[in-house]
Amino acid sequence: MEAALREFIERIKGDTKRFKQVFSKLKRKRPQEVDAIFHSGHAKFFQKNSCLSCANCCKTTSPIFRDVDIRRISKQLKMKESAFVDRYLRLDEDDDYVLKSSPCTFLNNEDNTCSIYEFRPLACSEYPHTDRKNMHQILNLTERNAEICPAVASIIVNFEMRD
Repeated sequence: MEAALREFIERIKGDTKRFKQVFSKLKRKRPQEVDAIFHSGHAKFFQKNSCLSCANCCKTTSPIFRDVDIRRISKQLKMKESAFVDRYLRLDEDDDYVLKSSPCTFLNNEDNTCSIYEFRPLACSEYPHTDRKNMHQILNLTERNAEICPAVASIIVNFEMRD
């Protein structure tokens, strides 16, 4: 991880007020500007970097498992859906299915690969959500993701430095 990213993540932990100010500035921008900032930053970051070099999301957080994800994954693992839920998932405070523990059960710690990559949950395949349309609608989620994902942190660092 670049020095600027490490510095930013440390600053988040130590100066949440300034971090909130960065997102406050983003929230005042037009939706198209927010999309442009994130889409451009996403493309730049992933030209040079791979999620396999980090996997912090898999090590620290759980995706939401929708019913369709549970059906698909349990079928691929040749398990009954109820057995999959009992073994790996729990209901969180929002009544969403999430993993019982971190790091993710399906993460290979040696090389950060995913044993269910081809049929992983939608939340995993879309993470860190920085290339989606209407980024302004998920800025609160993006704010939390900046503390987890170097890609999001990088986009925020670049925005803060140019703004």
